[in-house]
Amino acid sequence: MDFALFFSNYGLIILLILLLVFMFWSSRRRMQKQKLEQEEKARQTVPGAEVLLQGGLYGTIIEFDGENLDQPAIVAIAPGVEIKVHSQAILRVVSPTEGVVTEDEFLEAEVSQEEYAAGVADGEISSLSDDAREAHENEARENDDKSKPDA
Repeated sequence: MDFALFFSNYGLIILLILLLVFMFWSSRRRMQKQKLEQEEKARQTVPGAEVLLQGGLYGTIIEFDGENLDQPAIVAIAPGVEIKVHSQAILRVVSPTEGVVTEDEFLEAEVSQEEYAAGVADGEISSLSDDAREAHENEARENDDKSKPDA
């Protein structure tokens, strides 16, 4: 069979089938990427995260339910100014809350700091700088004792 005759008869059909396969493949790939982006956005969209809304407003999420997207999210756009927005109006998370200390963690750290300060004041705990200074003084005494001749 002659290739020129085959492609003149079926070439257009083969080209259309290849085009349809490519379109199907690229749309599936794009949908998978969008799904991954949505999952990442859902993980980062937590109270305390700074977000950009569809209208161009920046704000901080006060309340958000990632499970129920029909429930509005509450976003603070200025101190004392909170607005309700549809959860899908959150365009993207500008700064995720990784590394942000919550109020509970801050209070825990404050209490442990007060306990540490009280322990140092009572003499039960020595501070790191005191320990370093004491070790340096002991080392200096030992060096002085070694350098003095035995009498």
